[in-house]
Amino acid sequence: MQKSKRMFLKGAGALAFGMSIYRMTGVSHAANPGLIERLVLIHDENKCIGCDACSQACRETNQVPEGVSRLTIKRHGPYGEYPNQSYRFERISCQHCENAPCVKVCPTGAAYRDEATGVIRVNEWKCVGCLYCIAACPYKVRFIHPKTKAADKCDFCLETKLKLGELPACVQACPTQALVFGDSNDPTSEVSHIIKTVAVNRDKEALGTRPKVFKIMAANGEVLI
Repeated sequence: MQKSKRMFLKGAGALAFGMSIYRMTGVSHAANPGLIERLVLIHDENKCIGCDACSQACRETNQVPEGVSRLTIKRHGPYGEYPNQSYRFERISCQHCENAPCVKVCPTGAAYRDEATGVIRVNEWKCVGCLYCIAACPYKVRFIHPKTKAADKCDFCLETKLKLGELPACVQACPTQALVFGDSNDPTSEVSHIIKTVAVNRDKEALGTRPKVFKIMAANGEVLI
């Protein structure tokens, strides 16, 4: 009975989320049949100061228990000679791959790509904790939630902030505006403009996963020839 009630509430939440996404992106599927929104995130490493405000906001907003994390910031460096040294800060989180290995190996369909947004999601009711998705993920960003016992990861705050028509918690919390979020199918969006005009990279592109998390590499992390 409790599970049925919970599934009903989730369904109602999904409807509300769909409406909020319409408000946030201004894209109507009815007016654009067949259009698949692709929500993407861009991390500008040149603006990132490694303050961890994003990871803390993620933890609080999505009630992520201690010991596991949906988002971490990895520090590289130092670069240069003392006292003129600097660091590069890398975002580690789900890449929301268009061609997601975790989805392909899931035996129950618990891992799936949301057709409305392109976000890789996890249905905790279908997850049996087999760890296949964790083993298949080339970015090593999935974990078993200690309370639900289901696979978990970043979902762009789809069940929290996005439901309210807001930006993901990490984007809202960033003090230097190092994170930009939006719909890459919208040619007028900021993310579309950046992707078209700025040199952006994606982790492990050679694998053909087509991640939806882009990064502008820090200048101090470049290999000089």
